[in-house]
Amino acid sequence: MRSSSAETKLQVLDLTPNIGAQVEIDAASLLSGRHATEIRDLLERRGVLVFRGLHLDDAQQRAFTRTLGELSPQGDDGLFRITLDEAASPAAAEYVRGSFHWRIDGATDDAPSAASVLNARRLSATGGQTEFCNICVAWEEMPHTVKISIGDLHVVHTVETAQWLIDPTPSYEELRRWRSHAPKVHPLVWTKKSGRKSLMLGSAVSHVDGADTDEGRMLLRDLMEWATQPRYVYRHQWEVGDLLIFDNTGVMRRVTPYAPESGRLITRTTIAGDEPQPRRRESRLF
Repeated sequence: MRSSSAETKLQVLDLTPNIGAQVEIDAASLLSGRHATEIRDLLERRGVLVFRGLHLDDAQQRAFTRTLGELSPQGDDGLFRITLDEAASPAAAEYVRGSFHWRIDGATDDAPSAASVLNARRLSATGGQTEFCNICVAWEEMPHTVKISIGDLHVVHTVETAQWLIDPTPSYEELRRWRSHAPKVHPLVWTKKSGRKSLMLGSAVSHVDGADTDEGRMLLRDLMEWATQPRYVYRHQWEVGDLLIFDNTGVMRRVTPYAPESGRLITRTTIAGDEPQPRRRESRLF
């Protein structure tokens, strides 16, 4: 259903019942920052916002991101180039290979990223769609008995766990590098500043803290299957010039495979996280 706000005149179209909205606005109005509060509120509700055909340049993308929050110092003055082209960006190519798995950005940090802005520059002829699942709605629709059983659990996130999915035969040096990053223990159920709750899942989850290994793995598998059901997922079919924002505290994402030689290029700016997770409490599974 299409709706409009009399105050801001934003045109908003829900893309699926549970996640995603397309917003119609011109670049000048977006960059002015006049709509920043409404955009943040809409992002909290819908998880993913799509702006078609804006064709923002690097400076404009940075400027827009700053209207929403603190620009994280990543890449080139806050702008990270996502590509599998190793000649263009070796570090990015290694990172992007991990994006084919469901993930939350910064899960191995004390405060995961708040949100990210993606800008489509070049696309692959096949593949390269980005999928998002709403882990807030997945929690809200979870059976009450399951909520009670997992509400106090903690999960351990490690760089090593995520990297094993990318490279199952690492060198000793690579393994040492992965393990140089300290594990982070987060609540499995993340209570956000807004009061909504989401699930701290994704490719970096190693295990349930304090739980039997096999029982914990079965639980994590079941939760991932629940959270990534089609009714919680929006798949974005990119067009050059698209701008997309996703709430990293309320969605997981992954990219469908595409050829490294395709030249696909997405630029990303990130809003720094400001929701550090509480200290670990003792976990007990069931």
